Amino acid sequence: MNLILQAIVMGVVQGLAEFLPISSTGHLILVPEMLGWHDPFIDSLAFSVMLHVGTLVALIVYFWRDWLRLIPAGLAAIRDRSFRGDRDRRLAWLILVTVIPGGVIGALFNDYFETNVRAAGTVALTLVVGAAILWLAERWGRRDRAMGALGFRGAFGIGAAQALALFPGISRSGISIAAGLFAGLDRESAARFSFLMSAPIIAGAAAFEGRKLFTHEAGVTPHVSLLVAGILAALVSGMLAIRFLLGYVRRHPLDLFIVYRVVAAAVIVVWLLRQP
Repeated sequence: MNLILQAIVMGVVQGLAEFLPISSTGHLILVPEMLGWHDPFIDSLAFSVMLHVGTLVALIVYFWRDWLRLIPAGLAAIRDRSFRGDRDRRLAWLILVTVIPGGVIGALFNDYFETNVRAAGTVALTLVVGAAILWLAERWGRRDRAMGALGFRGAFGIGAAQALALFPGISRSGISIAAGLFAGLDRESAARFSFLMSAPIIAGAAAFEGRKLFTHEAGVTPHVSLLVAGILAALVSGMLAIRFLLGYVRRHPLDLFIVYRVVAAAVIVVWLLRQP
């Protein structure tokens, strides 16, 4: 397959799987391996992470009204040293709190996960683990609180859960939505908070990996045309995925994604068993 088409496919996979609770990292490992794509750049971790630029732009564009409120509100809270009963000021700082555990754990263990936890068998296992967590969250979560009722301890817990997405197959959106449900949030609030809180982490990861890529520390030569094609595909598919999931969880539980994860894990196991 033409490399531009491969980049577009990878971008679409990233955009959809970043926001649907099915794991973008896991799918970006599996797709080239199962389809027999062996281009060093397309297969690289650096390319996969840079596709997150597309999903970051999708978050900025889709939630632009929220960002226009939250960023000034967060800065105003610093200036006044007070929330003054302003929900936007409080939400801005709740989002910031979620960055702390993920940022610290990512900084400490990123290199380990880059080199040791990127196998198809591992993805199959973590897809099932993530499915079990979502299943428990659906059944144990009270789902009776809106996003405005979330406290700082709950936000920190959701941020800590997000760090588990370093394991390919767990899913950043899946684990943070599940943590939101465990914290009592309704499904739409859990999904919306998951999307908003992901922006700083995605931006940080993309900046870190982008620096490594363009200073040649990543070990691969950057191909701008492939990056542009993949990022644009991730942007479009990411916006569609955000819109779909927010609408879906208003009316439905997450069982569809739980089933998908288990079926995908079974397909991976069968594929592995058939390898020579």
